[in-house]
Amino acid sequence: MAKKKDKGELVQKPIYIHEEKITETLEKNYMPYAMSVIVSRAIPEIDGFKPSHRKLLYTMYLMNLLKGDRTKSSNVVGQTMKLNPHGDGAIYETLVRLTEGNGALLLPFVDSKGNFGKQYSRDMAYAAPRYTEVKLAAVCQEIFADIDKETVTFIDNYDGSMKEPLLLPTTFPNILANPNLGIAVGMASSICSFNLKELCEATIRFIQDENVEIEKYLKAPDFSTGGELVYNPKELRAIYETGRGSFRLRGKYRYDEKNNCIEIYEIPYTTNIETIIDKIILAVKAGRIKDITDVRDETDLNGLKIAIDVKKNTNVSLLMNRLYAMTPLSDTFSCNFNLLIDGRPMTLGVKGILKQWMLFRIKSIKGQLAYDIRKKTEKHHLLTGLATILLDIDKAISIIRHTKEEERVVPNLMEGFAIDEKQGEYIAEIKLRNINQEYILRRTEELEALKKEIQELTEILESEEKIKQLICSQLKQVSKKYGIPRKTEIILEESIEEIPSKEYVEDYGIRLFLTEQNYFKKIPLISLRSAGKQKLKEDDVILSEIETTNRAELLFFSDQCNVYKLKANDVADTKASSMGEYLYNLLGMQANETIRYMTATTDYSGYMIFAFENGKMAKVPLKSYETKINRKKLVNAYSSKHKLVFLTKIEEDEDFVLIRNYDKATLVHTSLLPIHTTKNAVGVQVFTLKKNSVITRVYPASQFICEDGEHYRAKKIPTAGHFLQDADKIKNDIPMQLPLL
Repeated sequence: MAKKKDKGELVQKPIYIHEEKITETLEKNYMPYAMSVIVSRAIPEIDGFKPSHRKLLYTMYLMNLLKGDRTKSSNVVGQTMKLNPHGDGAIYETLVRLTEGNGALLLPFVDSKGNFGKQYSRDMAYAAPRYTEVKLAAVCQEIFADIDKETVTFIDNYDGSMKEPLLLPTTFPNILANPNLGIAVGMASSICSFNLKELCEATIRFIQDENVEIEKYLKAPDFSTGGELVYNPKELRAIYETGRGSFRLRGKYRYDEKNNCIEIYEIPYTTNIETIIDKIILAVKAGRIKDITDVRDETDLNGLKIAIDVKKNTNVSLLMNRLYAMTPLSDTFSCNFNLLIDGRPMTLGVKGILKQWMLFRIKSIKGQLAYDIRKKTEKHHLLTGLATILLDIDKAISIIRHTKEEERVVPNLMEGFAIDEKQGEYIAEIKLRNINQEYILRRTEELEALKKEIQELTEILESEEKIKQLICSQLKQVSKKYGIPRKTEIILEESIEEIPSKEYVEDYGIRLFLTEQNYFKKIPLISLRSAGKQKLKEDDVILSEIETTNRAELLFFSDQCNVYKLKANDVADTKASSMGEYLYNLLGMQANETIRYMTATTDYSGYMIFAFENGKMAKVPLKSYETKINRKKLVNAYSSKHKLVFLTKIEEDEDFVLIRNYDKATLVHTSLLPIHTTKNAVGVQVFTLKKNSVITRVYPASQFICEDGEHYRAKKIPTAGHFLQDADKIKNDIPMQLPLL
């Protein structure tokens, strides 16, 4: 910026540029943000909660919503802002997920009234917080058990105006009782939920013996949306041991034979009804499924339901297997048991998580026991002082009555009965009506009971084994009070009938048409019988046509040495009166690229034959173009070193006629060609060419019209060929001489 001098002159103010390495900038600016997201936002801790969940539930606890009546959600959201500095929208969204009404959790923490949307619906929006009411669910008694007895550490909130718990002292391993998903910076967490009864039993067994086979008691994950879990022992064992892996979930259905209707009433936790319906509609429109006449969302107050109307005599089992394969009715849950342990992210298996939870719970119980012992010891101490005045109640009254100054009451009692200050204060605060022998005797009778309780609590505190027994006892109570039957049914993988993928595709005859201007048609044979003339673009002609089945795979070879792959059933059926699909749009071809050849196969049998201008031919197995994954484009599909004159697919070896410069020809049987496993092989020399001579045409022997074909036969390769007879040139429309350049 310019700076003005006294005389009116402008002087340029110097600009200072500070150079800094990008690594230093990232370390100072980005790393603190990344760590904040990991530690304070996205990854759950050993109590099973993220900070946003914990702040919300603790606020509701402070609002006396554990035992009180429901209150408006807006009240809870507002109060939560004292602990959570984020906006009300984010807080309410967190509250919605924790409610029973939303159904996201297997073990909901919030008892709700009103519309909170549904986990299984993408479009069912939840009502505004002023319309809904909430309170803590009964299970939260276990979440906040003895929280006021120093079971967990309390820290200042963001502005230091109040305290909040660092963790919640949950009496069961909540980290595995509810699903928990979180995406941080550079890491993520995806924890599935388990049935509470099975989880408590497995935890008890683990505490008793850490080498226990945990899968005997923790059978498999369980989800609030039900469905079926495809049980694969190897996959689940890997998840249990490492915390990483995946398993398959499927929806449940029933068939209404009377109305020809399939009713889907449970779906995988990872999807929603709208996505499933959208995928079914797309499959029907694309012609991949022809048995479905209508699909509707009939979800109501009775629960989820997707109704699928089908044609009569439909094989429902086969149709459902096709829907499982084509839609999210069958989906995968990927596990990544990443959680924070003492502020450090760790990926643990089930036993590792139970071990860490057990250590956390032991620490919480020790804190509670120490608190109880301290409080009872203090009470015992006060009652011991009270017992001493039993010896002379009148003396105590006399001391208090004859003390002139109030501040001398306690010191005089201390001198008169040889007690300490706390005991003196306690005795001095007793009401006048309670200074009688009956009251004092009744209170001092507690001394023996307190002494016994303190001794028992001390024994438990000093014995980790007894603490573990106490944890197991609490787990049994939790299981009994809050345990429910499994919602997700377990089905063995081997019990599922494996239907080949080709069976999912309806099988019927089709004819394929490829035009010179790269338009493509797929017409069912049944439709072709009554069809009229093929509709084509002006000046366009049919380049090739193939008869095959709807289960075939199509290969399109382009002039840029690429091959495009397409499943026949992925293309919608059309009619002769339609112009067809434009291949540039269908295949995603490059600019100025043209399809030269089309073929179809169901098993990749046979060979591709390539003939090049330099007299070479290549014989490549069609298997070379088969891929395990569904790749749509293969590059270097054939050699680009020399101009390609001809290509075709053959099932068995056959004869081809090669024409050189319109003057010579040779008849070659493909059995003479070696098999090249490399797609872009340059081939072997078949026709010996002179300088400036090239191969101009190639014919399948069946299409070459001549009186004596054997005249041109090559016994071995390479061959110099035989001169073309004039009669054969005329019959095959071959020029009598080379055209002038």
